[in-house]
Amino acid sequence: MSDKIQKTDAEWKALLAEKGAEPVAFEVTRHAGTERAFTGKYEAVWADGSYHCICCGAKLFDSDTKFDAGCGWPSFSLAVPGAIEEHVDRKYGMTRTETVCASCGAHLGHVFPDGPTETGLRYCMNSASLDFKPK
Repeated sequence: MSDKIQKTDAEWKALLAEKGAEPVAFEVTRHAGTERAFTGKYEAVWADGSYHCICCGAKLFDSDTKFDAGCGWPSFSLAVPGAIEEHVDRKYGMTRTETVCASCGAHLGHVFPDGPTETGLRYCMNSASLDFKPK
């Protein structure tokens, strides 16, 4: 049995609507969709604060780990310990590492080993999967 937060599609849709989530949030978070590059609301946000899962509110990233990767999606060098699970993603003829919220299983994006900081990681996230909380 899973310890993750479980809801029906209707319950997730209602929750996301209540939170004022982006229209693509359900498809991104619950069906591993991807928003178009350079269209997400957090791609160019540089304020101090933290980024949380839009579905369950779990803290995922601190703003001081965010960097401009030039890829069109919010990118981070380090996740909050234990906040993210990684899975092998073999869709579209590629092998990538998918990231999901450890609390509710929401698809967040992918992590790549090409980051510019000492971690060497680039957590490439969909804005639609995130909720920013300013300090």
